[in-house]
Amino acid sequence: MQTVEWINKNIPPIADKLERGVLNGFSAEGEEGLDLSGRNTIYEVLNDILAVLFPGFYSKDKVLRKEMNFYLGDMLRHISLRLVRVMTEILKYHCKKKDGCDDCTCEERAQKSLETIIESLPSIRAMLFEDVKAAYAGDPAATCLEEIILSYPCIEAIATYRIANLLYRLEVPFVPRIMTEHAHSRTGIDIHPGATIAPGFFIDHGTGTVIGETTSIGKNVRLYQGVTLGAVSPFDKQGNPKRGIKRHPTIEDEVIIYANATILGGETVIGKGAIIGGNTWITRSVPPGAVVYKGQEDERRSKSSEVESGKG
Repeated sequence: MQTVEWINKNIPPIADKLERGVLNGFSAEGEEGLDLSGRNTIYEVLNDILAVLFPGFYSKDKVLRKEMNFYLGDMLRHISLRLVRVMTEILKYHCKKKDGCDDCTCEERAQKSLETIIESLPSIRAMLFEDVKAAYAGDPAATCLEEIILSYPCIEAIATYRIANLLYRLEVPFVPRIMTEHAHSRTGIDIHPGATIAPGFFIDHGTGTVIGETTSIGKNVRLYQGVTLGAVSPFDKQGNPKRGIKRHPTIEDEVIIYANATILGGETVIGKGAIIGGNTWITRSVPPGAVVYKGQEDERRSKSSEVESGKG
């Protein structure tokens, strides 16, 4: 009874305050073209796409071989209807919010984006299979490919990234970042959808790994937990975010980067086949085939500082 009395007395004024804050601030109102029931619709669409890419692994139910074609066709129809609706609403909302446009080609853009995404799923699955094989080749503890798909967090994070990256390149607002941040919260692996990552990518353990927007990663690269591929400084001298430039490093083919290494800067290139030791801090390029470890990097940085100060 006490709770009911409190509700009747206190909830109305709290609701009034919240309403004023929502209406006077940032809101995603259905009447402005964005009605997604929060992020849940995007999460559900993402889960359905993962289930199509890995039937029986990410699907809710077991899928028999004789039922596979029917299952895939049914799921793709379901995904198409929901995804095109989501993208249309978001494009209309974004267009009106950004450009004040009331009459644009958002529905056409959403349809073309949908067609590209659905038609690209076979090639995305082929890339993901290379990622799974790289995980098996790179981890002696792995017993089979099925174990990797079912249990390794990097597969969910990379699969989500590959879907989101296509949406990012199609310039669909909001959805790519919502997807990758969802994977981030589930796996501890933070991959910006704008990064460029070739097939054969493996993140062992994964927790705390961060890959920035303009990072470029070549084929058959292996990272360990806690690796950061970031920007030297994401802000200019006036404190404004740097946009439209390459801020994050380039990692060439067959590079291995061990735990908690930090590699920063858009001009930093880690050459093909290089090995970066754990806990290193790198802001300069590393030649192909080089081996860099913490003590060596500290010594190299110290010598560089002496030269710059006139002591060397």
